[in-house]
Amino acid sequence: MTASDHEGRLGEEFFTPGSSSFTDFLAAHRPELLSTRRVLPDGVRAEGVPHGTTVLALTYRDGVLIAGDRRATMGNLIAQRDLEKVHPADDHCAVAFAGTVGLAVDMVKLYQVELAHFEKIEGIPMTLAAKATRLATMIRNNLGQAMQGLAVVPLLAGYDPAAPEGARGRIFSFDVVGGRYEKFGFHAEGSGSPYARGALKKLYRPGMSRREAALAALHALYDAADDDSATGGPDLTRRIYPIVSVITEDGFERLAEEETAELSREMVEQRHTRPDGPNAGV
Repeated sequence: MTASDHEGRLGEEFFTPGSSSFTDFLAAHRPELLSTRRVLPDGVRAEGVPHGTTVLALTYRDGVLIAGDRRATMGNLIAQRDLEKVHPADDHCAVAFAGTVGLAVDMVKLYQVELAHFEKIEGIPMTLAAKATRLATMIRNNLGQAMQGLAVVPLLAGYDPAAPEGARGRIFSFDVVGGRYEKFGFHAEGSGSPYARGALKKLYRPGMSRREAALAALHALYDAADDDSATGGPDLTRRIYPIVSVITEDGFERLAEEETAELSREMVEQRHTRPDGPNAGV
């Protein structure tokens, strides 16, 4: 600690002009607080740490929906049944994550502060494209740990008021080296993502209502859980359901537990008569 810490006053670094990035500020003055900068010793690979699995997003009539299952695995074991993988980043965008849970949670918290800090310093919020670029930079800073088995693969969804009408819900995916890719319509990440994307290929259509989009997301997560042991389906016994959130002109909203439970039960009932899920519309 500095003398100013003991005296209850901020240090001079807080009053020195610099970047509007809170991550850059930490890197310059307190790098030990950045979990994404810590690399394991040479030759060491992380084993036996909890991993999140399947998350997805799809655009719909009023904006964009983002969802995730609740399971975290540790090898062949279920590490957690009620993990929250979908988090608001600010009022009009949200992050869902697959990959190393501990690092992902730290990265999401840092990203939330990063966006709030930028808005306070600059007086305006970032554009959605800039938010995606800033998240890509944070992922790139984690490259050393990703190469040692501690990868974080987020999915960013947001409402962009500057985009044309009907295209304001936007989705961005990333790779472990910080590559940023905009996805159109829908996308999924994580171990169950091939099955979730396959389901969304037959269920997705432009202009869906919120309810239709939520049911499509739940069906996609159910299909992912059906084929990927690391993905958890709705647990009706324990009353643990996927997290489903939407982002519209009015901002971020997580669907109430009662609504998600009702939709999950309806979806499971449909699977009793059609185990492979609904057919694609023609």
